[in-house]
Formats: sequence, structure tokens, C-alpha cells
Amino acid sequence: MREQNKATILNHYSAWKYVLLVVTITVMLFSALPTFFGEDAAVQVAPEAGLNVNPLELHQLLVSHGIDLKRIDQAHGQTTVILADNTQQTQLKTLLSEQVKDPSKLTLTLAPAAPNWLLSLGFNPIKLGLDLRGGVQFLLDVEIEPVYKLHNNVFVEAVRQFVRQDSLFGVSVQQQVDGGVHISATDLNQRAAIREFINSQYPNWQMSNAGDKSLQVVLSEAEKLNIRDLTVKQNLQIMRSRIEQLGITEAVVQRQGEHRIRIELPGVQDPAAAKSVIGATASLAFYQVKQPGSVNAQTLTDEHGQPVYVARRPVLGGEHIVDARASLGEMGLPEVVIHLDREGGAMMSDFSRDNIGKPMATSYSEYSRDDEGTIRQTTEVISVATIQSQLGDRFSITGAGNYAEAQQLALLLRAGSMTAPVTIVEERTIGPSLGEENITNGFSALALGMGVTLLFMGLWYRRLGWVANVALMANMILIFGLMALIPGAVLTLPGIAGLVLTVGMAVDTNVLIFERIKDKLKEGRSFAHAIDRGFDSAFSTIVDANFTTMITAVVLYAIGNGPIQGFALTLGLGLLTSMFTGIFASRALINWAYGRNFSRNVKV
Repeated sequence: MREQNKATILNHYSAWKYVLLVVTITVMLFSALPTFFGEDAAVQVAPEAGLNVNPLELHQLLVSHGIDLKRIDQAHGQTTVILADNTQQTQLKTLLSEQVKDPSKLTLTLAPAAPNWLLSLGFNPIKLGLDLRGGVQFLLDVEIEPVYKLHNNVFVEAVRQFVRQDSLFGVSVQQQVDGGVHISATDLNQRAAIREFINSQYPNWQMSNAGDKSLQVVLSEAEKLNIRDLTVKQNLQIMRSRIEQLGITEAVVQRQGEHRIRIELPGVQDPAAAKSVIGATASLAFYQVKQPGSVNAQTLTDEHGQPVYVARRPVLGGEHIVDARASLGEMGLPEVVIHLDREGGAMMSDFSRDNIGKPMATSYSEYSRDDEGTIRQTTEVISVATIQSQLGDRFSITGAGNYAEAQQLALLLRAGSMTAPVTIVEERTIGPSLGEENITNGFSALALGMGVTLLFMGLWYRRLGWVANVALMANMILIFGLMALIPGAVLTLPGIAGLVLTVGMAVDTNVLIFERIKDKLKEGRSFAHAIDRGFDSAFSTIVDANFTTMITAVVLYAIGNGPIQGFALTLGLGLLTSMFTGIFASRALINWAYGRNFSRNVKV
């Protein structure tokens, strides 16, 4: 094959790559901008509070009392009053409490201070953690022993009912203090029948011989672990749903250890209001669905606010539910399997026998106590299912959506049945002034680190140094923009430490590249060729170094909680943005500034 020379442009990017770079940085810049405007103190009025005046009258009233307002926002029935003077937040809440029917629905919060045009584009500031924003932190302990006791009671009652139904005379079923169950049966056939019943109906209970005429039955350790895990998950779900009533979108509810839950409520300065919501109780009920206008019918609403007409009296309440698990049915469709106690099973059996082919509604009621001690109830229909056949103490609910939604429904069902007391073992309140001090100190350290780094790169690498500096600034924009866009991302004080570390790691990418370029120049290559070979030879080293660090960040985020996750998040995002700016953005800037007029000959 004949060789021919073809001129190939060196250090050149296609136009679409420059467009991609500019668009990406521009979008991330707009996403990051609201964070730099900060936040204003505000008071949030929930729709349930019952505000007695319209926004115009409210504005005039507050101004007449010397309140320096910035604006009043209304969305989905919720009113937020934003202050221009952050020191008047408590005074504002006092005045608003006189204008609402339920003062417990007033929440001290913070609102973005960014211009409305920027917020209207869908961009919001980065969510700040408890250590930066101030607020309340609770550490809850979930009592698991009552849950085990409930399962033991149900098991004992089921065995006793089986003994009565099968007329097994002389059989004794006794519950022991240590949680075990002792079954005495003189007849060998009786013991065999009991064994078969337990193996078929309660396979998670372990049996052993206790002498010649007795059986010792205990709940298996694997099932205990499973019950504990489900109970803590149940409480996590309850706490998350309750905290939504406070209107706190930045709340953190996480499991800590085997049976504890940590709740962080940034921006909340009233622990009493938080306790009244967290300490609420809940219940469940099953209703017969009625036609609109039927006699003895009441109207409930579902999660979408649509009316559901049900009988005034429920078929049975959630106190009869022993367990609820999500599973896949015979057709592969998600379902929720419910286990009732003996009394509840009999009630459900009688009702379902007379209502086959008719719908049944499941309602979830939340009870909370306000500051005055008054208990308030909120009821919502969470499922409407058709009765396919006569039901007993075990039946399934279909039509709950996908498997994840079925799991969610199972959690709600267990929330109304399992007895899992939660006690507050630790409570901390961080004032907004301390959070503001942490922000000032943290970002001062970040600014100092960036300043020293920018100065060093500019003096050491001269004409390439400014490229690294521009890339570093772009890197910070990308990190802040991504953190504002990612749902659930929260910036904490350790997260700021991760940003400071990212500054060094970001320029480290450029240092590796620039040092390779200097090596190629020492070999006698042209500046354009040294740039091309420097980027190519440093690429694999950069990827390897960042990949190993990313493994550490992922592990920290997976097994850590709170501050550790905050550090891991900024570290991981910093690694991704550092590679993007250090390799792609820096190369684009160098190509644009130095490489446009160089070419090389290659053999084809």
C-alpha cells in the first residue's frame, strides 16, 4: 500500500465540543447563583393553619406593626412571609399566630434570597445541613421488645385456637418470660399435629423437645433480625411522613445503628413543635365503599385529594393487624399480604363473605397534638381494592401499584399495627448564629485555599497557569451547580472540607498534565506537540488516581451518615468535575489559545 501524507490539525476541538462546554458551565452557573444570594428569615403558614386575612391585608397589618417585609409568597394554599430583617422572625410569628386558627401550623423557616426571575427558572439554593443552617437534632431509640411480645402473643393465641378446633384435650400452651413458648402434650399424635401446624403456618418459629411430653418453641434469630429491620424501617417511614407536616424539605431522617433513628431538622428553632409531630400516634381502618349519596356514608379523600365514599363505621381497625409484607402474587403482580389476629380474622371473614366483588377501602389516620394539648386527626385513604373471595386472618391487597409502592403500603399498614415505642434519647438545638459562623469560617477557608492555589499556579506555570486557574473556577461552579440540582444533596461543614480538598485535587490534574508537557519540551518537541502528547500521556494516570479515590468516596457515603456523607458527597462530585475541567475544559482553553495554528504530518 502506498503511503501518503495527510495534514492533521493538532490541538483542535470540533465546534460542538466548545458549545457543550459553554452550555454546561452556563447552566451550572445559573444553578449555583441562588446559593450565593443566601437566605432570608421567614415564617411558613400551612394551609391547615386557617389564615384569616388575604395577602394584601396581611402585608398592611404587618407593616403597621413595624415588620420589615420583603415579600409574601403563596403556593398550593401555603403562605410564606419573607422578612428583610432577620431579627424580626420571632415577632412575626407572634403576630401571625393571632391571625390563624391553628398557631401550631406556623413554622420558622428560611427562604431563598435570590431574585424571583432566577427562582422562576427552577433554580434553588443548595440545601444546608444542620451545622450550617441551625435547627434541631433528635436521636430516637426504637423499642423492639414490645414488637417481639406482640408476635409471641399472636403465636400463642393461634396455637391455642388450633388446639381447641382440633379438640386436642390435655394440651397446655404457656408463654414464658424469656419470650419462648412451652407446649405440653402427653399424646405423641397430638405433638405431631402441633408440629405440622407450626411448620406450615409459622415456619419462622423453631421447635425443640423439652422432655418426653413437651415442646419448646422460640422465634428464630433470623426472623428476629427481620422483624427488627422491618420495625425500624416502619418508624423511618412514619417519621418522614410526619416531618413533611413541618414543611421542612431539607430534613434528614436516617437509621443509626441497629435500632436508632437520627432526625435533623435544619431551620427549625422550636423543638416543642417538632416533638408534637414526631411523637404523634397513628391508626388504620378498613371500610366498605359506598356510592355517593348513600345512607350512613361519609366522605374521605385519597392521596390525590379525590373523594372516596365509605361507610361511617369501619369493618375493623388497624389494632387487629399483626403483620404486613409486600410480595409478588401468582400472576407476578405486586401485592401486600396482611395477617390479622383471631378476632380481626373472624370479623374480616364475615364481612368479605357477604361482599365478594365489592371494593374495600383502607384508611390511614394520623393523630398529632398541638401546643395546647389538643389531639387532631388527619385521615387519608391509601388503598381501594376489590374483594375477590372470602377472607380470613391472612389475605392480600392488590392494585397497590408497582412493587416499591406495595412495600410502601406494607410499611403504612404495619405503622398502624405494630407497637414500637420511640423515645427521644438525645436532643440538640443549634442556633442560627452558630450556623452562620460555621458558614463564614468554612467558606473563608475555601476562599483562602483557592487564593493560595491560584497564586501558585499562576506564578509556577506562567502561561499555562491561567488555564488551570480558569478551570479551577469552572470546577467550583460545576460543584455548586450540581449540588443545587441533585435531589437530597445537603451541604454540611464536613462537606465544605471536601470542597477545600477538591481544590487541591482539581489542580492536581492540571499539575500532572503540565509536568508531562514540560517533560516533552525538554525532549525537544514543539510546544504544540508537547501539549498534545502531555494530555495523552497523563490521561491514564489521572483516571487511575481519581478512580481509586472515588471508591473511597462511595464507601464513605454508603456506610457513613450525616457529616461523613456530606464529606463523601462533595468529594465524589469534586472528583467528577475535576476530571471534566482538568481534562476537557483545560484542553479546550489551551486549544483555543495556543493550538489553533499548529499541525503535524502523520502517515496513513
